[in-house]
Amino acid sequence: MRDAVKDYYGKTLQGSHDLQTDACCTDASVPGFVKQGLSKIHAEVAGRYYGCGLVMPELLEGMRILDLGSGAGRDCFLLSQLVGEHGYVLGVDMTDEQLEIANKYIDYHMDEFGYSKPNVEFRKGYIEHLDELGLDDNSFDIIISNCVINLSQDKAAVLREAYRILKPGGEMYFSDVYADRRVPQELIADPILYGECLSGALYWNDFHSLAKQAGFTDPRLVEDRPLAIDNSDVEKRIGHIDFFSATYRLFKLPELETHCENYGQAVIYQGSIPHYKERLQLDKRNGFMCGLIHQVSGNTFQMLRNTRFAKHFEFMGAGDTHFGIFENSDTNLPFDKQKVGCC
Repeated sequence: MRDAVKDYYGKTLQGSHDLQTDACCTDASVPGFVKQGLSKIHAEVAGRYYGCGLVMPELLEGMRILDLGSGAGRDCFLLSQLVGEHGYVLGVDMTDEQLEIANKYIDYHMDEFGYSKPNVEFRKGYIEHLDELGLDDNSFDIIISNCVINLSQDKAAVLREAYRILKPGGEMYFSDVYADRRVPQELIADPILYGECLSGALYWNDFHSLAKQAGFTDPRLVEDRPLAIDNSDVEKRIGHIDFFSATYRLFKLPELETHCENYGQAVIYQGSIPHYKERLQLDKRNGFMCGLIHQVSGNTFQMLRNTRFAKHFEFMGAGDTHFGIFENSDTNLPFDKQKVGCC
């Protein structure tokens, strides 16, 4: 299947318009500063974009970022602007044709951004075997990926490697496709459905289990939307399976608990994060208005205090008294089946 995926993204697809789903549809609520950055991306790079979400977390200045399955480099070049000249972005991909385009436009984008030297590079490799590229333990602040992990046949290995190379307090912030049930083997074996980011998609609950096994104890859903299938034959073959594009953030915080527990803790957002002065949305359930006191679970407290977010919050509560569960564990489908606007 790996060779089939290489051929599909290296030879069959000539642009995002060739895909049979709306996975590459960009939500209309893209922030203005991101739109400005996207306007500087070369048209050939932008035309080979096959992502399914916006993988631009907050506070990127000076960060070391790894992009798993970087393709033609659109997200890497966008991140290159946001980390600044003294940050660093590494893109890893297995497809020669995509890497050729990405490397072709490094100098173009560095000139466009006004950088004296490149802060981005691309390497050929497999996201399941980052050790073969010599990537050290605890060496990156942030890992992103955009509609790629579903294409891997060893997703557990991808998550284990991501956990290994993240620095303590670092995060994996990525978009991918998920299913509302386990995909039958006969569909998984179909190279077209696999290449379209459908039949390789994990059942969402299996993803949660794999993430926890890798060390990411509390996966946080940031946003999601249902995928629309634009091909009647594909739609017929997948039957009643619903697919979703979803963005998650996974923090490397070994002391996180399996469930969200209540320790009587609270935080106040200072409004000091660029582009998010009035409100910071950590995940789908946890948003913080500037200046307000927000009660939070022990896990959310850690995600803010023991990460790059710490200096932007005031923290209250010692966390030495347990008051029970913070909220009921939700074992239902976490995604919204109602489609939102998409341009």
